[in-house]
Formats: sequence, C-alpha cells, structure tokens
Amino acid sequence: MILIMITVVFILGGLSSFFVIHTKLDRDVDMVALNELMKHLESNWATFEKDDYSTIERWNNEELNQPFIIIDNSGALLFQSQDTQLSSVHDAIKNRHTVVDIIVNGTLKGKLMIQTDDAKVMEQIKQRLILIVSSTFAMITLLCVFYIIYLNNTVFKPFRKLEVFAHHVAKGNFDIPLIMDDNNPFGAFTESFDLMREELAAARKREYEANRSKKELVATLSHDIKTPVASIKAVSELMLVKAEEDKIIKQLSTIYTKAEQINLLMTDMFLSTLEELTELKITVTEELSSVLQSMIENVNYDDQITCQPIPSCLLLTDVTRLQQVFDNILSNAYKYGGNSVSISSVINETHLEIYIMDYGKGIHPDELPLIFNKYYRGNNIGNKSGSGLGLYISKTLMVSMQGDIDGFNRADGFTVRLKIKLA
Repeated sequence: MILIMITVVFILGGLSSFFVIHTKLDRDVDMVALNELMKHLESNWATFEKDDYSTIERWNNEELNQPFIIIDNSGALLFQSQDTQLSSVHDAIKNRHTVVDIIVNGTLKGKLMIQTDDAKVMEQIKQRLILIVSSTFAMITLLCVFYIIYLNNTVFKPFRKLEVFAHHVAKGNFDIPLIMDDNNPFGAFTESFDLMREELAAARKREYEANRSKKELVATLSHDIKTPVASIKAVSELMLVKAEEDKIIKQLSTIYTKAEQINLLMTDMFLSTLEELTELKITVTEELSSVLQSMIENVNYDDQITCQPIPSCLLLTDVTRLQQVFDNILSNAYKYGGNSVSISSVINETHLEIYIMDYGKGIHPDELPLIFNKYYRGNNIGNKSGSGLGLYISKTLMVSMQGDIDGFNRADGFTVRLKIKLA
C-alpha cells in the first residue's frame, strides 16, 4: 500500500511539473489599463497618424507601467515608451511579449506590443517547480519513513525476537515464550516455533523426571540394602566372638567379609546417584512419636542402645527419611564412639528433641562447625572407612522436614541432637 502511494505521489509530481512548464502563465499585464488604452487608441487613431501623442502619455507614465510600442500596418513606429526594447512584431512574438491588434471601424490599423518581464515569468515558473518538487520529495520521504517503520515493526523486529528466542532455546532455556503482535504477518511461522519450545520443554521435563525417579530409586534401594547388610555384619561379628570351631569361624569370617563387600558396593552406588540429585524427595506427614521406638530398634543390632521413654506427641516427619537419619547417626556412634549408645528425648516448645549420646573421644572443638559439611571427615576417623556424607545427608533431610540437627561434646563423649517438628 505504501509502495503504491509512493508511486502515485511520484507520478502526480511529474505531471504537475510538466503542466507548469507547458501552461501559459500570467505575465502580470494590467488588463483593465490595456482595455482602456485600446479604446483610446481606436477613438484617437487619426491624431496618432498626425504624430500627436499627447493623449497617450498618461498610459505611458501612470496607467500601464510597462514598456510598449505602437506600429501601423506597414510596420512604421508610431509611438515608443521609455526603456522599451521592442523593435518589431517578429521580436515580440519570438520573446513571447503581448501583441494586440488595433482595429478601427472593422479595419486593422496597427498593433500594440507590450513588453513583459521574462525574468519575472521565469521566476514564477521556478518557484512553482520548486514548490511541486519539494512537496513531492517531502511526501515521498515521509512515505519512505513510514515504510521503513513498517518494515522494522513487521519484519526486522519479529526476526530479532526470533533470534533472541533461538538463542535461549539453544542454551536450554525453555521458560521464555516467543511473544508476537496480533498483526504479525509471520504469525503462523512464529507460533510453530513457540509450539516447538513447549514440546521441547515438556520432553525435557519428562526426561528429567524419569532420570530423577531412576536415580532416587537406586539411591533409596542402595541405602535400604545397607541396613540389613549392617545387621548381617553385626550378627556375624557377634557370632565370631562366641564361635570356637575353626570351620565355623572361617564361615562366619566369609559371611562378614562378603557383607562388608556388599556394603562398600552399596555405598559406591549410593554416592554415584546422590551426586546427581540436588535433593531427595520428602513427603511430610503427621506421625505418632511411638514410631521413633521402632526406628531405633531397627538399628539396635546387638542391644547396645539404651533408650529412655519418648514423650507421646504428634510429629511432622517423613518416616522413611527419618529412618535414614537414625541409621546414619547411630552408625557413626557405633563406628567412632564404641558400642554403647544412650538416647533421651524432651519436648521443647515446637520441637521434640532427641539426644543420641555415645561414649567415645568426641570431636575437636575446631571441627564442630564442619562436621555437617559435604565430604568432611574429622581427624578422629583413624582407619575407619566412610564417605563424609552421612551427617551432610542427615542435615539436609532434617531441614527439609522443618527440623534441625546439631552436635556437641560432653565430658564423657559426643551428643547429636535431632529436632523434630511437632504437628
């Protein structure tokens, strides 16, 4: 539409210029004075032929204000005003001056030739041409500006948005939609790209959820398998202490060794999957505090845990994840503090606090702020195997269940305090 308008304006400007050049222009001759002069000449032609020009001086000086001459039919000059450059009819016609026939009683007697200002006429033509050309150019320029704005808004701007959109998609950022104006001529084209983004985002989410579910399943199974394996190790170790026959001792040693091997393999599997998980799935529900007693019994391999009565209350927790926490804490208590563990509990405002106490050497005071960091292991580990993840995982799980965990030294050992949220 804009291109058509530019073409129309250009054609109109050209036609206007053509008509200005080829149209007879007003030469600024005073037609009233000219008519009066013609009537005077026709009435007094006899006196002009007798060389009496006194009656025409008024037009020469006051009325017409333009140079003119009067000639008869033979071409003889009868009168010539001041500053005139006319000499013959041929010169007047050639230079496009005004030539008027003098007719007396139906008979041609002579001619009146008025000298016009050619420079002024050319200035008129020039001004009109300048006006037409400048107007045409201004209109075309304005239409071109509108056309450029139109192209920018409808073509270049959408493609720049598409470029930014493609950059986000290439970086894997599928959350930023491709927004286009309603009148965008590439609407269907850009909409297909946005549909592609949505499909890619959905496919990526499905893939992520599938991989996450697999990793969580492996992590959970590997952790859960470690619990019965630890029981096998504890029982076989206890039976080794009581066994007397060499054959039985050898068999129990094999069971213990294989159980330890399985435990190490499960640990490696657990760590490899845990590294790729940002967090474990936790489902908090209301549970009676009596569930804690069974959790503790699940880890009481050789009856070395002494647990005081737990206050009756309603807890907000994930039983499976809390069992993981007890497994990790009590496993560390057995490993680093000896075989005897005491557990007590008390309700403190909004939380049930569980105190798990071992009777080992404790932890150096400088290491207390670090024991819940990922992969950190204290200087008291000796030659005992471990990954440095047990307390880190326990901290993460307790915080996710609106609880907390910390630890402190006692004179006769080390205490881990669990804070479980009350319902």
